[in-house]
Amino acid sequence: MAWAALLGALCSCLPVRPPPPREESGLLRYHVTYVREPRHALEVGLVRVGEGAPRDFLFSQPGGVERVRVLGRDGSERELPVSAEGHVLVPPDTRSLRYRYPLDARARGRHAGFFSGLGEGDAWHVAGRAWLLRPRSVGPESRAELVVEGVDALLPWAPGANGIYQLSGDDLVNSGFHAFGGRRCTVRLPGGVLEVAVLGRPSHMDDAALCAWLERSAREVLTVRHSFPYPRATVSLVTVPAREEPVPFGMVLWSTPPSISLLVGQDAEPAAFTRDWVAVHELLHLAHPPILPRVAWLSEGLATYYTELARARSGRQTPERAWTELLAGFERARRAVGSRTMEDVVTRGDSYLGTYWTGALVALHLDVELRRVTGNTRSLDDVLERLAESGPAATFDAFGAAVDAVAGRPLFRELLSRHLSRPALAELAPLLEALGVEPAPDGVRLAGARDSSLRDALVAPR
Repeated sequence: MAWAALLGALCSCLPVRPPPPREESGLLRYHVTYVREPRHALEVGLVRVGEGAPRDFLFSQPGGVERVRVLGRDGSERELPVSAEGHVLVPPDTRSLRYRYPLDARARGRHAGFFSGLGEGDAWHVAGRAWLLRPRSVGPESRAELVVEGVDALLPWAPGANGIYQLSGDDLVNSGFHAFGGRRCTVRLPGGVLEVAVLGRPSHMDDAALCAWLERSAREVLTVRHSFPYPRATVSLVTVPAREEPVPFGMVLWSTPPSISLLVGQDAEPAAFTRDWVAVHELLHLAHPPILPRVAWLSEGLATYYTELARARSGRQTPERAWTELLAGFERARRAVGSRTMEDVVTRGDSYLGTYWTGALVALHLDVELRRVTGNTRSLDDVLERLAESGPAATFDAFGAAVDAVAGRPLFRELLSRHLSRPALAELAPLLEALGVEPAPDGVRLAGARDSSLRDALVAPR
């Protein structure tokens, strides 16, 4: 008994070795290597960990990869074709997959594209949905790890201290825009940071000037929201040759966090960037959570309306100029849609001018009515603040409920029904008359009227 007690005491002093860590079943591990020869490309290795790992995969935007190499657990190797729809179904005993995504369009036998790949040298822009082979279906339990080697990459997600990105299934589906190579700068704002990739070299703007311009545009979002809406977002500035417009095109993708890409005209002069509206328009999409399912006239209408207000509130343009731009946009939409009802315009979706500017008119009308019923103490800005407090995504009904809550009474459906059943721009003339906004030969004249105090408040600095 004494020996047994002594042995027990000795054993209790020995260190206890923890069991080896178990691999998480169903995990996917992506190893991405940036290569330069024979052409710039991403070489991707995808390891399936555990019996629960998916077998059915998909390129959300097919066309960049035609075949995938599949390695079995027994060491066997075979090639599988990628279907025209982007599908690949691997055998149950598959250990890993390998494929190569050419960033250079010539290697794909296709034209360069905003989503499929733009760039040259060591500076490339591509959408994740083009090159990232992801599970065809994902669930809340879906997990993946991703590592990039051979290049400085800017992806929507922040890597861990070990350089590994920890991704959810939603990250794989809504994978955003990706930048490989190029140069970096950081824009710091109250409440958030923009991590910026500069791809290519504009003729008349250096990196410091580009990032200063982007910061000024981002700060105009703060004329609408009290702080920047996201703690972190990414922006790719992609130089396109032989263009004099400062930003010919831009887009937000709702990855988590959001990612924005802006095409920058290589030959644009510095003065042109002070007049640009595209960057602030795209950044203003972040002023409210994504509305799902997407309602194009609402999201684009809000950004279109606030683009002019924010530039006036910041002092970049005068109130008269803001109203001139708004009226010019409404007139372009009127010519595009004629006497069609708003309901017909937004349901058919065949006129982007009609979609954007009927939405902008509804936003203006909502803003004015909210100020009317609250004695000019609340506004559409408060609706966006309230909507953002409700969570990372919203619905159309949630937007309407936020309007009604700010108004203190039912307002949204009542006002919207007036627009939907009538010609798309029919509510504009009486609204402008009440605001005292009068067309003039050189733009607009701002006159005294019933709601001119509300009009002035719309563009007042915050």
